[in-house]
Amino acid sequence: MIFNKLVIVRGGGDLASGTIHKLHRCGFRVLVLELPKPTSIRRKVSFSEAVYDGEVTIEGVTAVLAGSMNEIEKAWDENKIPVAIDPEGEWIKKLIPSVLVDAMIAKRNLGTTKDMADIVIGLGPGFIAGKDVDVVIETVRGHNLGRLIFEGEAEKNTGVPGDIEGYSSERVIHSPEEGIIENIKDIGAIVEKDEVIARVGNALIRAKIPGVLRGIIRDGSYVKKGLKIADVDPRLTEKANCFTISDKARNIAGGVLEAILYMMKDEL
Repeated sequence: MIFNKLVIVRGGGDLASGTIHKLHRCGFRVLVLELPKPTSIRRKVSFSEAVYDGEVTIEGVTAVLAGSMNEIEKAWDENKIPVAIDPEGEWIKKLIPSVLVDAMIAKRNLGTTKDMADIVIGLGPGFIAGKDVDVVIETVRGHNLGRLIFEGEAEKNTGVPGDIEGYSSERVIHSPEEGIIENIKDIGAIVEKDEVIARVGNALIRAKIPGVLRGIIRDGSYVKKGLKIADVDPRLTEKANCFTISDKARNIAGGVLEAILYMMKDEL
């Protein structure tokens, strides 16, 4: 039976967390590998927050920080998801998973190769299906979102966010300078255009549009100039959805699950 096989997911941001959540609920043993200081924006739906808080629960599924094999196994025994700080992927070499999912959404391949697991899946651009991964999952919103690509690449990153009620690039806020961020508003807050939501050094960070603060990088984080630090959704009705997995993340997660089942169909 395939369920209970090990899946390692590199990355625990909001898009990765949709996949992590779905695979865990479907019965796979999931291990998440993260950076020492993750910079997730949609923190309320990112399992990466376990790195800071020790434990995080998203839609009834709990992830815990784990630093040893005993702690990883304890998490699995308690039906929780272990999150290990492992930017180099050392746990991949130690555990040799059945499936590896590169969900860092780095827009480039940071070292994932086909020989790391029986099935290797990459999310979004930066991977070549059939060369460095077995399957690429399309992550660009639109007709092909979640599509399985067995040869070639996903669409290139345009750098332009999807349009929501006539707003696109205005929804996303980048840091105007380097420094430590001090959050003034938290996720879920209703903000007005030009309202101050944070401070980086001497720079005040203002919302470009009115709406719901859907995501903002963790307070006290060190940020580089130009780094994406916040996201405003113009739809006030979306406030409750700041705390649930997004439609995009669920769609991508469905693609990952389909890819695993398709690649393992001879074992079913």
